[in-house]
Amino acid sequence: MMTGSGSEILLPRRRRRRRSNWRGLVYIAPAMALVIVFFIMPVLFTGWMSLHNWPLMGASRWIGFNNYFRMANDTRFMTALNFTAYYTVIVTIAIFAIAFPLAIFVEKERQFVGAYRTIIFLPVVVGLATASLLWVWLANVDSGFIGPALRGLGLVEKSPNLLATFDTAFLTIVVMVVWKIAGFTMIILLTGLQAIPSELTEAARIDGAGRWQRFRHLTLPLMRKTIALALIVSVTGSILAFDQFYIMTSGGPQNKMISVVYYIFNQSFVSFNLGYGAALSIVLLAILVAISIVQLWLLRVGEERP
Repeated sequence: MMTGSGSEILLPRRRRRRRSNWRGLVYIAPAMALVIVFFIMPVLFTGWMSLHNWPLMGASRWIGFNNYFRMANDTRFMTALNFTAYYTVIVTIAIFAIAFPLAIFVEKERQFVGAYRTIIFLPVVVGLATASLLWVWLANVDSGFIGPALRGLGLVEKSPNLLATFDTAFLTIVVMVVWKIAGFTMIILLTGLQAIPSELTEAARIDGAGRWQRFRHLTLPLMRKTIALALIVSVTGSILAFDQFYIMTSGGPQNKMISVVYYIFNQSFVSFNLGYGAALSIVLLAILVAISIVQLWLLRVGEERP
């Protein structure tokens, strides 16, 4: 009798659990459909294209992994890859160097802190293409603002053409991207700072820990996941950079500012070699996944201690 009654009790529980699982699948079905249609299927189709000689017009031809073998001897792709890595390192360091102090500044409750946060975040709502066009005008040697400002401060004798040489054009783009993105990174870091219990900070202060000691041994360890998120967003966005180089310099001067995405664009829609462009896209996706995994692993080292 006890066995029979026990099985009768377990049966409704199993039914309820099964029904709950099906209900959960129904809830996530729209999101799964979007991921499948707009991410998984395009990636699979891009992978299929990469195995073909796929012209813009005419029939495609199966060539296997020849597009991937071609990359090993493509010096222009390697140059674009090196430039993208250099740009990513410089921009990521610059963004964090600006965003972290700003996050610490606006984290404390003070007068006008809401206005400060709004002003710093405002450039984020401007589209990257619009921001690039704005800075093209600001850097214009004749009608721009930066040249006359430098001349008015006595730093230069005549307005320089900031987009004419690699060094000044690269610096201009980095400053524009930091101005545009630092507010977004600041908000991410601000959420991490606000999640730190005030009791821990107060206890560390009472124990005699200075500001640097609290930042190094308390703030940074507790913000590992937040820093990981901000770092992945910044690195991924930098590797996928295209608009600023296309709009502000058109890859110049002397084709020294062609990023990987810009090179993929040229191969696909200028040279009309869609198969090779698809192979480059698959390789770029693999690089992004690998970098994200490494970043997460490095930032989690030492997080869980016995």
